[in-house]
Amino acid sequence: MLDLAIVGGGPAGLTAGLYATRGGLENVVMYEKGMPGGQITLSSEVENYPGVCEPVSGMELMECWPKQAMRFGLKHEMEEVKRVKRAEDGTFLLELASGKEIPAKAVVVATGSTPKRAGFEGEEEFLGKGVSTCATCDGFFYKDQEVAVLGGGDTALEEALYLAKIASKVYLIHRRDKFRAAPSTVQRVLENPKIELILNATVVKAYGDEKGLQGVIIDQQGKRIDLKVPGIFVFVGMRVNNEVLRQEDGSFLCEVNQWGEVVVDLKMRTSVPGLYAAGDVRQDAPKQVVCAAGDGATAAIDAIGYVERGEK
Repeated sequence: MLDLAIVGGGPAGLTAGLYATRGGLENVVMYEKGMPGGQITLSSEVENYPGVCEPVSGMELMECWPKQAMRFGLKHEMEEVKRVKRAEDGTFLLELASGKEIPAKAVVVATGSTPKRAGFEGEEEFLGKGVSTCATCDGFFYKDQEVAVLGGGDTALEEALYLAKIASKVYLIHRRDKFRAAPSTVQRVLENPKIELILNATVVKAYGDEKGLQGVIIDQQGKRIDLKVPGIFVFVGMRVNNEVLRQEDGSFLCEVNQWGEVVVDLKMRTSVPGLYAAGDVRQDAPKQVVCAAGDGATAAIDAIGYVERGEK
């Protein structure tokens, strides 16, 4: 039986593994079906992680985290966890996609979040063919072309700035007239001559042909705008990945709020003893790497005591 199972290999999961193993737990496994690193690896620029003096890409920031975490004994299994269940004896069972069931004394769920869809017509049809949620992944395809960005938060503005280095012009579409991003980021956007704002506007439709996107139709307070762009990048928020906590009867293993975010206390403890949630999957998460890492450390420190006391 595992001392601690960690579901998810982003900043929260990796830090939980680092602190749990360095803190004395010997049998700790992190389940991440892909390469560790998490959602931040898709970010083009990170400039606010403490101790990192110059801006780096998300991939560069996370490069050595797995190696550091595994130095103290953390194991990484490239397996998908389908469900976390409570066993009759008070421990946990992890149902893997492979059909295996893995018992664990305690579990940290650090499954993060995924980009939301904006919901306009043609969004799914042209996803990957002109509609994208990752500027670092797809920005290069639009070198010296005009593109659009949809959103008004930090991610949308940061990715618009990144795309402005590649594209000939970036149209930034936002449904309000004020942004929800950091003031310094907003100022950089306003000062960038390659970024044009389209405010109080929503994307109604994406259109094109079998080759890909040709443009988007925008509604700006009743005025229709036909914006002919081969690419639009959508950054309208994130959806928490809580499916591993959903039980066979449709209920959740622990308490979640109205948005599906896991309810935790200041030690990242859920309503079920021995079960923790860390990072973007938990309630009121700031969705910042440094905060996710702090959550992981907090959860692991408490989990060490829980396992060592033999609680159930």
